[in-house]
Amino acid sequence: MAMNREMGEAARRFGGFGVAVAVAAVVVVLAVLGSFTRVGVGEVGIVKHFGAIDTEHPDVFGPGIHTKIPFRDDVVIFETRIQKEQVDSSAASKDGVTIHSTITINYHIESSKAPLILQNIGANYKDRIIDQQIQQAFKDVTAQFAGLELIQKRETVAETAKTVLRDKLAPYYIVVDEFTIPNYEFPKEFNDAILATQVANQQNLQAKQLQDKAKTEAETALIVAQGQANAQKAQATTLTPEYLQLQAIQKWNGQLPQYLTPNAALPFLGAASIAPAAPAPVVPAAR
Repeated sequence: MAMNREMGEAARRFGGFGVAVAVAAVVVVLAVLGSFTRVGVGEVGIVKHFGAIDTEHPDVFGPGIHTKIPFRDDVVIFETRIQKEQVDSSAASKDGVTIHSTITINYHIESSKAPLILQNIGANYKDRIIDQQIQQAFKDVTAQFAGLELIQKRETVAETAKTVLRDKLAPYYIVVDEFTIPNYEFPKEFNDAILATQVANQQNLQAKQLQDKAKTEAETALIVAQGQANAQKAQATTLTPEYLQLQAIQKWNGQLPQYLTPNAALPFLGAASIAPAAPAPVVPAAR
């Protein structure tokens, strides 16, 4: 019995020692793994010491493998490459038309200011700042344009909104690269009004084209008639008898007609005429 108790006590002592060894091994493994951190390309790592950031002299890791003190240091990864964000937004135009749109922006953060962004906003700065400011910029800009102008001046609206959003995000060290408004969604009544306006404009354009065509044809007819009148007037002043005779001479083949009627004028010889031959005298016969 005594031996059994001693063996049980030894087993308990060994089991407790084994647990301690296992725990120590886990701690060592975690310490080893926690001594290294990896920062990818296009990223920076901000080091927090016991959850705090030294904003005056922050520890910032660039791309690569870095060592840190386990259980003390924590590394927060920030993306520094250009990122894309889409936000569904609603706003009202200058004339009170409700607009729905999906706004798309490209942006990036100032990598040197990543510690300040983490300190003042947090790692979820996109949800806390960017999405909210995109919607506000869209509302500020659409209020400056009438509903129809938003369609006609889409590029101007987007460029203006980009400038407004850039000014709103600059204090947070976020840079806006592109601002795009892919589409607008208007109420059905507004779309119907636009369609009716387009149809009316098309009809007016066709009517004007017909008027312009009729005017052009009338002007062309007038020019043709005036040209013919001028030509006739010119002919009246230039078709003298001498000119006509010259034209006939130039076209004459040099042959005289074989038969001439009595009193007919010879060609190109004026009014001279050929008189009929006188009859021969009749001489009486001798008796």
